[in-house]
Amino acid sequence: MAARITCGNHWGLPLYVEYAEMAPSSQRTGTGRVPRAGREPRTTVLVASDWAPIRAFDSLVGHDPESAYGDLLPVLRQADLRVVNCECALTTAVTPVWKSGTVFKGAPRHARGLTAVPFDVACLGNNHVLDYGVRGLRETMRLLERSGIQTVGAGLTEDEAHAPLTMVRNGLTIHLVNVSEGEDLTSSRGGPGVFGWDIPRAIATIRRCKKAGGVVIAIAHCGLEYVPYPPPYVVAAFRAMIEAGADAVIGHHPHVPQGIEYCKGRPIAYSLGNFLFYQHTELFHRKTGFCVSLEFDGQRFAGLDLHPYRITEGGLRRLDAKENAAFRKTMTALSKPFRTGAGPDRAWQAYLACYGASGFAAEVSGILDRMKTEPRKAAAMFRNRITTMQHVELWKDYLTATMTGGPTGYPREASRMVEEYFTRTV
Repeated sequence: MAARITCGNHWGLPLYVEYAEMAPSSQRTGTGRVPRAGREPRTTVLVASDWAPIRAFDSLVGHDPESAYGDLLPVLRQADLRVVNCECALTTAVTPVWKSGTVFKGAPRHARGLTAVPFDVACLGNNHVLDYGVRGLRETMRLLERSGIQTVGAGLTEDEAHAPLTMVRNGLTIHLVNVSEGEDLTSSRGGPGVFGWDIPRAIATIRRCKKAGGVVIAIAHCGLEYVPYPPPYVVAAFRAMIEAGADAVIGHHPHVPQGIEYCKGRPIAYSLGNFLFYQHTELFHRKTGFCVSLEFDGQRFAGLDLHPYRITEGGLRRLDAKENAAFRKTMTALSKPFRTGAGPDRAWQAYLACYGASGFAAEVSGILDRMKTEPRKAAAMFRNRITTMQHVELWKDYLTATMTGGPTGYPREASRMVEEYFTRTV
């Protein structure tokens, strides 16, 4: 069951209102969609988030890839263009890099999990595609190319890493711009690497693409993991991309769903949650995700569909009616802060209050304790905390709030949502 969201005003209209309900009565149809204004074909672009054939999905993707998508597979196949985030290297390399977080790796045989859909584009602008070094990136890119899957967001040279991907579907030119934040990933020294967190460069790229004609979709892998509300720097960056001309901005990396807003009538989805990505946890919101379908009539944005699903050991499954109603309610709550200018900052304060002195102290002391037993790992962890935006901004915002008396002014419902994200189990 897809959840329909309609195009709203600058900061968004209420979510999950059928398209027909928003249109003048003279334009309503029995389908719940606004009739197309012209004769240009409608084009649908589906964007999915983190895909990695790891843990419970290793064998499943390797041996029966279609079954991994369950009853979501027909939905994926309906789109004219399908885009996914390849959240690992697909490589025969065996030596991982030293980094702060976990390293992810798939094998060449796992490419069948992408061609089974088939996905047309794999985003490589993420914090795991270089987990097995330059060799892992090179092998991944070559494998995907041989499999008929185009890539964006990473490359073996600086120019290749920063280049947008331009495709044509139904006569519509579609530009994809893929950026990422994460440790040791930028191609600032000439490459190889990914299109790192260089928002001025991303904005310049979006403007060039928009000037060339067609639609521009920006896809960003960024933000703090597991939290219900995006940090202010992500909100500012995504809105700036819309101001630069992006027709939609789609985010992933937090591994949990976050809210949606409309800026200048164009959608921003802050986090889609996980896709085909299994985590050993019983926390509810880490087992739920959604894909988005962006619809265009010619170059005009025509609507947004959400396709929510549950992530199980046996693969993905679409939500039933009761689950879908609960998902809509959650998404409405997550999106509420974006209806006012100060809303996102106030919601972020709710997470800072939850993080608190104990969260900050545990994070710092845990790294320092590890320095005694695993100095290289601890060094990578600490460097990541002081160089990657998601951690830098968290620490800066928390410490600043503490200096002024602590996080304040956050809505009670935002505080409840933060608590739910860290306590609600399946």
